[in-house]
Amino acid sequence: MSESLTVEPAAAPFTAAEMATVVAGGERVVDGLAKLEADPVVRVARLARTLGLASMGHGRLMTLEPDFDAIPFEMALSRECVALRDEDGGLLVAIADPFDTDLLDGLGGRLSEAYALVLVDHDDLAACLARHEDEVRRAAGMIESREEGGEGDGVEDLSLKRISADASPVVKLVNSTLYDGLKQLASDIHLESIPGGLVIKYRLDGVLVRVGSAQGNEFAEQVISRIKVMAELDIAERRVPQDGRFKVRSGGREIDFRVSIMPSIHGEDAVLRILDKEHLSREMSGLTLETLGFDDEARAALRHLASEPYGMLLVTGPTGSGKTTTLYATLAETNQGLDKIVTIEDPVEYQLSGVLQIPVNEKKGLTFARGLRSILRHDPDKIMVGEIRDGETAEIAVQAALTGHLVFTTVHANNVFDVMGRFMHMGIDPFNLVAALNGIVAQRLLRINCPHCTEDVPPDAQLIARSRIGDASRFRFRAGHGCGQCRGTGYRGRRAVAEVLLLDDEIRELIVARAPIRTVKDAARRNGFRGLRDAALAVAAAGETTLQEVNRVTLLG
Repeated sequence: MSESLTVEPAAAPFTAAEMATVVAGGERVVDGLAKLEADPVVRVARLARTLGLASMGHGRLMTLEPDFDAIPFEMALSRECVALRDEDGGLLVAIADPFDTDLLDGLGGRLSEAYALVLVDHDDLAACLARHEDEVRRAAGMIESREEGGEGDGVEDLSLKRISADASPVVKLVNSTLYDGLKQLASDIHLESIPGGLVIKYRLDGVLVRVGSAQGNEFAEQVISRIKVMAELDIAERRVPQDGRFKVRSGGREIDFRVSIMPSIHGEDAVLRILDKEHLSREMSGLTLETLGFDDEARAALRHLASEPYGMLLVTGPTGSGKTTTLYATLAETNQGLDKIVTIEDPVEYQLSGVLQIPVNEKKGLTFARGLRSILRHDPDKIMVGEIRDGETAEIAVQAALTGHLVFTTVHANNVFDVMGRFMHMGIDPFNLVAALNGIVAQRLLRINCPHCTEDVPPDAQLIARSRIGDASRFRFRAGHGCGQCRGTGYRGRRAVAEVLLLDDEIRELIVARAPIRTVKDAARRNGFRGLRDAALAVAAAGETTLQEVNRVTLLG
């Protein structure tokens, strides 16, 4: 038996009295033991020592490759076991319930080669199987869904019967990819044409992850054509970009997909943005700035800006940095039912109670600018403009802020100081801009270390030097080594970090005078301004993320 599988010597076995108490309780022994010992690591070690078995932690469990020929995936899933190959090719069988006599008897008859039993935690075993589920089902040409949907309404159904019954491998691949993306909580699905086929990627926690591929140029073209059909686009047009949208039904709810088709040198690429409004509404119920992860300083500044009687609060950052979600949280926190709040968005991502939300419809002529003009005649107190894209929208938003309305909006810029240049490039008078602006927030989303597999790691001298963090002694260096809960990435979930610029008289005068950016930055720092990188480094210093993630998201300068 490999020494790495043996039980920690400090793990005391369960006593005979403890075992007798559990057995007398009439429930599964492993469930009863969980009530006696809450820590799963200690519980597995103690039970393994009691029974004379080896145990395995989740870290090692995730490093070994399952053998689904020895124990098929469906059996592994239903019987809570998995066959593994160690480094020498030996067969291990990891089980969560050593008291399942039917399973133990069945293994002897099924496996023709010698194997060693290893005890693992139930949740670790489930995570291991979840990690490999997608590739197993995709290899079988089918992905499981337990939901049933309606029929005959033109909305694609992602139920098991529909996917498995599809005769066309193209339809089956598209539908299983959509379902898998929903299951993994992807924000976007990328279908990229390459020489000889198609690559499928999901954007998970802001990072693209390759999840599969399809061989053959003709097959790749048929997949893109299937997406075009669903989005009601021109399947014969392959020379210019096309945009559309469609809906699917999964789990009893309808989900919107926005489609972007782009010609490339190898054919066409498709990007599908997932807009699961019902899921977002559930996730964002009780949405607050705390749940988004802002630190105390940023939260206080945002709440101060949101409580002003009039003026403009600008949130800036790249696509996918959580700008709109921050505005939603700010509105939700300040909405006491005493103000008329109107939003104009493209699209309306999820619904806010007590708020009039207007979707942009450019085909019908309802643009941000036109909608904003109409909103001003609707007696609003607070206005949210989803994005300022042009000078006309910017001018109306500034005028609204100057005439007694509190305006929340977003604009694309790298940091709070670049916003000024963006507005001036749109032709906005600097004096009116600074008179309207109360403050600017620039934010990013940092991936957080997975709570299931994170551990202390030794500092990397080269990484520390490259990151320019100064005194490394204030950092607790931690990182996830990858497990089923985080799909092997070491990260699970994200939190927002921000820099907030509050405009005072000195900064307003510098902007109107078109002072150099360095001068404006120096004035802001004298007033306590903290940059994005400093905010992100504080998260890394606390051991919640890694320096690699901070460097990925923020600039070194």
